[in-house]
Order: sequence, then C-alpha cells, then structure tokens
Amino acid sequence: MNILVVDAQGGGVGKQLVTEIRKALPDAMVTAVGTNAAATAAMHKAGADQLATGENAVVVAVRKADFILGPIGIVIADAMLGEITPTMARAIAQADAVRILIPFSHCDTYIAGVKDVGMSALIRDAVAELTELITAGTAEA
Repeated sequence: MNILVVDAQGGGVGKQLVTEIRKALPDAMVTAVGTNAAATAAMHKAGADQLATGENAVVVAVRKADFILGPIGIVIADAMLGEITPTMARAIAQADAVRILIPFSHCDTYIAGVKDVGMSALIRDAVAELTELITAGTAEA
C-alpha cells in the first residue's frame, strides 16, 4: 500500500496530511513529492517515508501510488501559482490510483458548494476517507 502526498508552495497542506496519515495509519508507506524543496522539506518533517521533488518525481511516483492525496490544485495545470505543470496535473489525473483531493478555493479556482470549514477539518475528512477506503479494501481481501 503506497500513499502519495503531493503539494506545492510551502507544503503546509502536505505536511498536515502526512501528520494525520501517520496518526491514523502508522504503518502505512507514505511517499511525499513536493513541487519545490520547501514543500518536500515540510512533508519530510511530518514523517514521510520517501521523498522527492519536481515534475519528473511526480510522474514517476504516481505510477506506484495506490492513493494520491493533496490540494485540488494538483490536478489543475498551472495551479498553485504555476507550480503545477501540465505534465504533473495530467500524470496525477490519469494515474491508476484513488485520488483524495482537498477542496478549497485558491488561485482563481473556486469550488462551488464547498463551505469554508477550515483546513484542519478538510484534512481530517480526507484522512478519514483514506482510512475507510483502506479498511474496506482490506476487509474484501
């Protein structure tokens, strides 16, 4: 089971995701890929098992991922102030993995119907969904 967390800019969302995944699923393999060194470093501090940085790292990591988590911008070309390249967005969107995306309006992208419930609540909800999907998958095996 390989859980991939992708983030950009300062890596704050990715750091929170890795922290919560570690709490909920302490034995899970967590790979973190940042679009820049700061994002990768933030996820490293949170306890990711494997780390990489950059466009090609995203393309390679999604091939091995069972689950991909991150802000919704990771599937939108040129999002996150341009840090998400079209190649990254396409690789994540086309990956043969379950995507759990954190919905929030930012950088001229507005998600209709999503209430401003706070980042911590969104992170907890994403990790709860991940845990439920993994548990359901384990029960079926």
